[in-house]
Amino acid sequence: MRQNLQSGERLRPVDLAREHGLSTQAVRNYEEAGILPAAGRTPHGYRTYTSLHAAALRAFLALLPGHGHRTATSIMCAVNQGADDEAFRLIDESHAQLLDDRRTLQAVESALRDLEPIAAAEPGERGASGGSDESGDLFIGLLAEALGIRPATLRKWERAGLVRPRRDPLTGYRVYGEADVRDARLAHQLRRGGYRLEQIAPLIAQVRNAGGLEPLEAALGDWRARLSARGRAMLTGAAELDPYLRARGSVS
Repeated sequence: MRQNLQSGERLRPVDLAREHGLSTQAVRNYEEAGILPAAGRTPHGYRTYTSLHAAALRAFLALLPGHGHRTATSIMCAVNQGADDEAFRLIDESHAQLLDDRRTLQAVESALRDLEPIAAAEPGERGASGGSDESGDLFIGLLAEALGIRPATLRKWERAGLVRPRRDPLTGYRVYGEADVRDARLAHQLRRGGYRLEQIAPLIAQVRNAGGLEPLEAALGDWRARLSARGRAMLTGAAELDPYLRARGSVS
């Protein structure tokens, strides 16, 4: 049960720990890390806490899911040092990161929606490095033409790890199979959306790890759910931090 924040009742480490299923050592560790204000001491040296410490612990644990351990710790340390503006800056940075993650997700979803199929080439069409091999896979020229880019761009994407064509053992030409064409199309859409190569590379890796675009749809759904959970957790964290800030202001 929550204590009145104005109460002067003295609490033991176990009293704070019990509410959250923590160990008393965890409570002591949080104090040493600056997450909780410094505890009082009895004449025998035992720690004593108050309802203010209990509010600090609730605020920290509420901040954890939305901001992560490192940022939540930094927020609480800033508050306990009287640096409220620094705490607000850290919170703003977390919200900005969440917004950036949402935009990245939207860009990937948009890129997947806008992917246009590339017509399969006839084996040997256009010949040499500009067409396809006997399996119908594409050489660099035909793929670049289909995407409306230069072959040099595809070579640059290869150096950045966005595409991984194999080499024809006889000619040494780059050969783009179905998965390579998929990766090139996705990279093309993301580049058109303004994303840098270093931002695209991990997204392409996710597609490969998922085993293609269809399995990625489920991964995107999970990603979207995690972002929503983070957003809601940030609201919960703010709701717990506010009464702690008010209580600290009332005793400062």
